[in-house]
Parts: sequence; C-alpha cells; structure tokens
Amino acid sequence: MTSTIKDVAKMADVSISTVSRVINDSKPVSPEARRRVLHAIEVLDYRPNEIARSLVTKKSNVIGVIVDDIGSPYVSRILRGVEEVGRMYNYDLLISSSFGDAEAELKFVKLLTQKQVEGIIVISTTYNQKLIYKLEDSRIPFINVNKYYDFSEGLGIQIDYETVSEAMIHYLAEEGHKKIAAVAIQKDIDRTQERHKIRGYEKAMKDIGGSSRVIYTAGIGEADIEAVALQIDGAVKDGVTAFFTTQDEIAIHTINYLVDHGIKVPEDVSVTGFGGTAIGSIYRPKLTTVKISYYDIGAIAIRSILKIIEKSDDNHEPVLLPVQLLKRDSAGKAK
Repeated sequence: MTSTIKDVAKMADVSISTVSRVINDSKPVSPEARRRVLHAIEVLDYRPNEIARSLVTKKSNVIGVIVDDIGSPYVSRILRGVEEVGRMYNYDLLISSSFGDAEAELKFVKLLTQKQVEGIIVISTTYNQKLIYKLEDSRIPFINVNKYYDFSEGLGIQIDYETVSEAMIHYLAEEGHKKIAAVAIQKDIDRTQERHKIRGYEKAMKDIGGSSRVIYTAGIGEADIEAVALQIDGAVKDGVTAFFTTQDEIAIHTINYLVDHGIKVPEDVSVTGFGGTAIGSIYRPKLTTVKISYYDIGAIAIRSILKIIEKSDDNHEPVLLPVQLLKRDSAGKAK
C-alpha cells in the first residue's frame, strides 16, 4: 500500500504541515524534526504527489516540447541539447510529436497546459500561426525553434546566414569557380532564413564579378529536384561549375541527379550544402557544407525559457552562434 503524507507525519510525530515544509523546503524546521521526517520518508518509501505539489508550489519542473517529427535528424539534435541542459537544472521533458498535423499541435498545447508544464518549446520546420496564437493565449512561456522560418524572438541566439553564405561563395571562387548557381526553397522566402542565404550568395557573386543564377525549388526532396531538372541541365550547359545549395538534403539530391546523368562530382561540377547534417559525412563524396550546431540551439533554447520562467533580469544581447565551413570532397577545383 502506498504511503501518504499522513503516515510520514504520524511516524515522525510531527504535523502534516511540518512534513510539507521539509519536502518543499519552504519554511524553517528544527534539525531534530527534519531528521525524523527524512527518516520516516526513507523508511516508508514515501513519494510526494507531484501534481498536487505543483498546484501548491506552482513548480512542476516540467517543460513541454512539441515537435513535428521526432525522427528528424534536425529535431533529434536540438532535443538532445534541450534534454541534457534541462537535466542539469532538474527539469524533465514532456514530448509530443505532431508529424506535421497542425490540429494535433493545437491539441498538444491544451494537453501540456493540463499537465502543468512551466514552459513550452516548439521545434518545427513548418509554420502554424494558429499554434502561435494558442500559445500566446495559454500564458505559458514559450519559444519557437524553426529550421526555416525566422523565429528568433526570445531565443537569445542569432546565426549570420548571410555572412557564412558569402564565405562559401568566396571559397568556391578561390577554387576557380566563377559561374556558380544557387538552389534554394522558394516557399515563403520573404519570411524564411533562405532569403539571408541568397542575399549572401548574391552579394558574394557581385564581389567576384559573377552573375547570380538562382534555381528555386518547392522543397528538399528528390521529387523537388527532379521538378527543376531542366533548370539544372540548363545551368550546366551554360558553363556553371558549382551549385551552392541552401540545405544539405538539396545538395545530396542534386549530386544524385548530376551523377545519374553522367556528370561527375566534383570532377565536372562542385556542389555545396548547408546545415552540417550527419548524412553529409557518410555520403560519397563527403559533402562540403556549412555546419550549424543544432545541439547548441537546443541548449540555448531551454536556458532562454528557464530565464523567462525564473523572471531573470539578464537582458543580454542575443548570442551569435558560430558556424563552420566543412571543406570536404563534393567541392573541388574548377574544371
């Protein structure tokens, strides 16, 4: 039979309120009474009712996390940062995966609210405005971490996509490439990080005296690259010797398309990615890319939301997250 707080109080010969003070460390208790209470808790193997306790203390030490696909490499790496840092601060995670269902995300907000979570972190690649409204109405502190859309408010982190994109183009130029085409996602580009990457690409192309040529896709899948195959073929026929792509997945599918049509990478055409996903290191040729530390994004996200919860007065400037050019095998000297 499960022990209750009354059992602990009876064995320790103290009041229930004294046991509560010891458990919550809310008010002073004499050393002798504390010793008896702790001894009774150990002997009876008492476990406080966390839900009831959270209603009193307003502290559940639980952070809710809504993800669109827990199996995504992007999501899993951010989650690892969230979980490990959360554990350091004695916070547990309650994770819900919507698999891209916008209505499921709205239901999860209600569920997490009922579970008395202290904050919510959304990790997604999509844009759900209804979800944002729902989170705002819940009055629970939240942070939206998104792979594509610009949701940096409250996150305390910035990534200089424009500058690192310039750096990649200048690296290709040093390898002798002058005709460089870009491949990017067109959807909602005025609100996504893609625009910063293309801005950096266009600026760098102007610096090296080249002409910009952007091929826009609907997404990052194989079918999306097949849909712009004629534009890729046309670019190669016009003498393009390198493709700067805005996502690792786009780069890999572009390489596959080129190789399948008799164009060697990097011997004939170089291809670069963006993101630094794990697949880029095991794919052949190994992908030249921009590495982003998604683990650090997760770690910073939960630190930021804990500051909101604790009403910290730290009003520091956003952290500029360092990124790295990984110079691998998919980009070489211009032919």
